Amino acid sequence: MSADNNPRGFAQETEASTAPEREPQHEVTPVPAVSTIPVVRVEPLGATFEAPPELTLLEAASFAGIRLPRLCRNGTCRTCLCRIVSGEIRYTIEWPGLSREEKAQGDVLTCVAVALTDLVLDVPDAELA
Repeated sequence: MSADNNPRGFAQETEASTAPEREPQHEVTPVPAVSTIPVVRVEPLGATFEAPPELTLLEAASFAGIRLPRLCRNGTCRTCLCRIVSGEIRYTIEWPGLSREEKAQGDVLTCVAVALTDLVLDVPDAELA
């Protein structure tokens, strides 16, 4: 429209002004991968190690140079029995050699347990290898 078609000086609508507004474009920054491998602290030794899901606590400790009590490595002899102070585990076998009461009070067999979260274990006989 020309200025003489708009004698009162009203703002003019154009096709461009009636088009829907576009959302502003934002740059997407990738989030760096966060390690989700649980970390286990062994007390009273004070040593820590990473416990990936494909390793039992006993295996992961051994790879980290921490010697935990062990013998059978299949959950029956109870040599590796220790106590979970905090954190969660799962077992690699259906029924490890623990009673319901022992499980409830936090006892764990490290030879058949895998860390689900960061853990603190009470293992009085643990040593650095």
